[in-house]
Amino acid sequence: MLTRPANVTVRDLVILPSSVDIQAMPSSETSNNKTRLIMIFDKFKLQSKVALVTGGTRGIGLAIAKALGEAGAHVIISGRTLSGTAEAELAQANVSYEFIPAELAVQDAAAQLVTAAAERRGRLDILVNNAGVASHGNSSDYPDEAWRRVMDLNVDAVFRCCRAALVPMRKQGSGVILNVGSMSGIASNIPQHQVAYNSSKAAVHMMTKSLASELAAEGIRVNAVAPGYIETDLSRGGIENPEWFPIWQSMTLSAASGSRKKWPLRRFSCALTRRAM
Repeated sequence: MLTRPANVTVRDLVILPSSVDIQAMPSSETSNNKTRLIMIFDKFKLQSKVALVTGGTRGIGLAIAKALGEAGAHVIISGRTLSGTAEAELAQANVSYEFIPAELAVQDAAAQLVTAAAERRGRLDILVNNAGVASHGNSSDYPDEAWRRVMDLNVDAVFRCCRAALVPMRKQGSGVILNVGSMSGIASNIPQHQVAYNSSKAAVHMMTKSLASELAAEGIRVNAVAPGYIETDLSRGGIENPEWFPIWQSMTLSAASGSRKKWPLRRFSCALTRRAM
């Protein structure tokens, strides 16, 4: 089991595998083991890196922004507004950040945001496309306006941010893009009807694969994550729905336990506190 040297903080370690004991390393450990551990975790540090997180003012986006900041990156957070609660979360985590407001559903907003972020710090190392919206409704009467609203933010804005980020990343010869997709882009959720949201997230995952194969030779990595149900403002309506939530519960890996407290890091977890719901 890897353990932590007494003079190394959790902030220094940045990423802890589940097997890591975060208590101080016993004095009996050799100096070689201590040095090896520090060298491993040094590879995950992000000092001098600049990250842009869209939709970074709450939920999953805020949690990602905090994690990047705790790893040493300067984080530029974008959203419609930045709440006092989010500011307090970031301050408590001692994150170096700044906020740029943006409405990414507007066609030119993505390019303007990415350009401004790169100009403020002279580079852009990481782009996290997290901004998104969910919408439910029966396909037979789902309006064009609602479909367009979902696609504008969940698909078009993601591509536009990626496209704009290629300018500074190609200049640097490196960069990382992380697109936040969803399990809904891989499996159709039930019992809610959400054809637009599911379709948009499926597009994000194929967009990610296409960009990854196109840009790998230029030193730009593009990946996606597909979160399950995470307790955020976006999912709270479904969690509080007496018809939906029992079905969601029944489909989780830990449903047989009958206890939400036993589901950390599975489909039900809280993005802000990393505690099970």
